[in-house]
Amino acid sequence: MSKVVIVRYETRPESADENQRLVEDVMSELAHDDPGGLRYAAFRLGDGVSFVHIVVGEDDREPLADSAAFKAFQRGIGERVVPGTLARSEAAIVGSYRF
Repeated sequence: MSKVVIVRYETRPESADENQRLVEDVMSELAHDDPGGLRYAAFRLGDGVSFVHIVVGEDDREPLADSAAFKAFQRGIGERVVPGTLARSEAAIVGSYRF
């Protein structure tokens, strides 16, 4: 059974581009290293400062735990994110098309 986590937050306007760059670094590392057992998408919303991450783990492993780029992304997250906007929820896939 897949484990799904959805994370949503708002960055400070001056930190949004840096946040996007850090997310792109994570995706680049994942594409290069291919840890397997993971589907991960991140979105920058139309307001330019809100982000949504959807992580689908195909087993009980935590593939992001070994990612240097993800550790770099997490470092300083408290300085980039507007306080009180970070929300993390587990979810169940009801349906999916090409995701």
